[in-house]
Amino acid sequence: MNIVGRIFGFGASLQGSNTPELVKIPSGQLYLVRPGNIRSSRECIYNDAMATVRKAPSVEHNFQLVITRVFEEGEEDILEEEDENDEKVFLVGEELEFRTGEVDGELTLVWRDLDGDVDETYEFVAAGANIHTVELFVQCMYRAMYERKYKTSSDVASNVDLQEFIWKKPGTKPSKIIKPTNTKLAKRASEDDTPLTNAMNKLSVTTESVHESPELESIPTPSLPTVILKKAELYLWDQDDGHFLKQADIYAGIAKPPSSDFDYIITAMTLEGEQLLAHRLSSELNARWSTKLASLTWNHTSERGLISSWCFKLETFEDFKEFQEIYSSCIYETLNNISWQKAKADEQQYVMSSYDNDVEMLDVEDEEEEEELVEDVLGEGTSEEFEDSDSADEVDEAAISTTSHGERNSQLTIGHKNNRTFVVRGEKIGVFKHTDEGKVEYAATIRDLSFKKMKSFKPKHMMLHDQDAKMVLMNENEQHSLFAMDIEYGKIVEEWKVDDNITVDNIAPKAKFAQTTGEQTLVGTSHNALFRIDPRLGGRGGNAMAESKQYTSKNKFSGVTTTASGKLAVASEKGDIRLFDTVGKIAKTALPAIGDPILGIDVTADGRWIVATCKTYLLVIDTLIGTGRYVGSLGFDRAFPADSKPQPKRLQLRGEHAAYMGEEVSFTPARFNLSEGQEENAIVTSTGRYVIAWDFAKVKKGKVDNYVIKKYEDEVVQDNFRFGDDKEIIVALTNNVLALSKKSLKKLPRASLNTPSGLRTNNSNIVNSPY
Repeated sequence: MNIVGRIFGFGASLQGSNTPELVKIPSGQLYLVRPGNIRSSRECIYNDAMATVRKAPSVEHNFQLVITRVFEEGEEDILEEEDENDEKVFLVGEELEFRTGEVDGELTLVWRDLDGDVDETYEFVAAGANIHTVELFVQCMYRAMYERKYKTSSDVASNVDLQEFIWKKPGTKPSKIIKPTNTKLAKRASEDDTPLTNAMNKLSVTTESVHESPELESIPTPSLPTVILKKAELYLWDQDDGHFLKQADIYAGIAKPPSSDFDYIITAMTLEGEQLLAHRLSSELNARWSTKLASLTWNHTSERGLISSWCFKLETFEDFKEFQEIYSSCIYETLNNISWQKAKADEQQYVMSSYDNDVEMLDVEDEEEEEELVEDVLGEGTSEEFEDSDSADEVDEAAISTTSHGERNSQLTIGHKNNRTFVVRGEKIGVFKHTDEGKVEYAATIRDLSFKKMKSFKPKHMMLHDQDAKMVLMNENEQHSLFAMDIEYGKIVEEWKVDDNITVDNIAPKAKFAQTTGEQTLVGTSHNALFRIDPRLGGRGGNAMAESKQYTSKNKFSGVTTTASGKLAVASEKGDIRLFDTVGKIAKTALPAIGDPILGIDVTADGRWIVATCKTYLLVIDTLIGTGRYVGSLGFDRAFPADSKPQPKRLQLRGEHAAYMGEEVSFTPARFNLSEGQEENAIVTSTGRYVIAWDFAKVKKGKVDNYVIKKYEDEVVQDNFRFGDDKEIIVALTNNVLALSKKSLKKLPRASLNTPSGLRTNNSNIVNSPY
């Protein structure tokens, strides 16, 4: 069966379908283009139209290109009968000189007006259509031309056979590969990291394979060296239908471009060997695994920024586990640029375990029970839709007017003692107070961040200190110093010179709740050092660094956090995490890098749990040692046995939810709710315009999909729980500050895999999918 028939459900050939309509672009405009006409070189025929290819009603192997005017409701009834001309029909053949084009960034279909002059053409502007729909439409046209010319099914046509129907300007050499004539389409079809759904580049057979399998002798293999190739079903998320809809029976594979040492591509091709998609392996795929369904889901972002969600459902559990293991090793190589074989055995085990989290795909009965449990924690009123932020408590408009013109909010920190929230905007800090009604109100603006001869600056980071009496600020241009601002006076009063040779890149309180006390010291990191800072040591021009542990290698430390007893967790851009019982000593535990940079890190007060933020996922790690000599101790105090590293849990958004959002996932640093004397029960983060919170109690039980979400009108800069309150989240948007009740976050619908009785032909899910 040809690929058009397989995806659109046409049957064995174009001619064999019971429906006359084969492929459709549902929205666009039709123009008549007359280059020689000075007065009207481009005339709009239909302002709203759709394009279809359909079988001719009487002649076998003949097809028609049909442009139909689309009427608004009631418009058709008011047209005079004699004026009705709502359809133009063209017999598909080589004489149309059919090709693709582009106008103002929109893809177009172009063909000759056979009743006009030789240079006059019709042009259909496929407004808003995704590239995949256009590619499939173009392929259907070429196959229709083939059938009309040779009076036989296009199933027998090879790539070479179809090349003759690609229109070429007189005097140009014929193309060796079938590609759209439009340059943008051609570029998309040739890129490795885009889905090659034009499906006209059939994969040639090769015997080269990194991963040996007895199946490879009897099945088609790609021209790229294959790492693994397994039978599977391919699904695509249909936003309108609310399900993953089956597209085809395929071979799911991972291939390796010969020109790169550590790049890999996830591929899908039909059982006949035609390639459907090729997506480059990266963390941006947001890959998620379901052992129950033996499936892999992932997201793909098109060149235009549109998100689609795909799924492989492997044929057997054994195939699923093997595919998962190979995928894990390949993504490790991609992220770390080193061979998987060079990783130590305990590192391999740690990395593999991070992919073992099973994604729940509940039955309807289970789902109803789960909803009830969520309502117990989050309150009633959960919904299966995204909700905008209309119900949130917004700050007074004065907050916006007092900030720097043209600047945007960039940081947020929440008070522990003074009932205040502080937001950085340019070279100013906005101060907001919390009301008894759970609202945030503008209180004041700190305008001058200068000190002595140093000009006012935009803080790189800020941290409350000394019972909220001081604010510690970091200046990008003064990387060896910290600056202490008196909150009451709203002025910088001290410079703490930390070290002449070591920069201060990250800071944290000496202990989890040290900011609520008069504790003067704090901790910090440079790119390769961990140190304690005592401002009292720098009183007479000396340095404030009290003690440190410095590494000779470039560790690229990216964050530090402390427990209630002052133990430390330090993360890096390389993706590893070190656990210390105190500053100045070597790490008790070093957790290996999965490969993605860690953007932020937090720890529970008792040190039992860590949450590390990567761009597309969070890692939740249990530091309790479960076996060996030091069983019952934490990784801050003792080293894990080499063969018993902790198993990190991945918190990710479902692929279909990311597709709903329409933007790539990019998490801000996640935080536990913070309350002295109370166990943490939630994790909050954000991505784009969305705030997301996980039920931590359920995460600890392995239910990693239990999250709620809320959409805002603007991008979320930073969010965190109000100190001592696990029900209220303070959110800084680029131009606003909000207090959000956790009850107003919504639970999103769960995905389901459906195998419908038949794929739609007149309204294909491929055509309407949200690429």
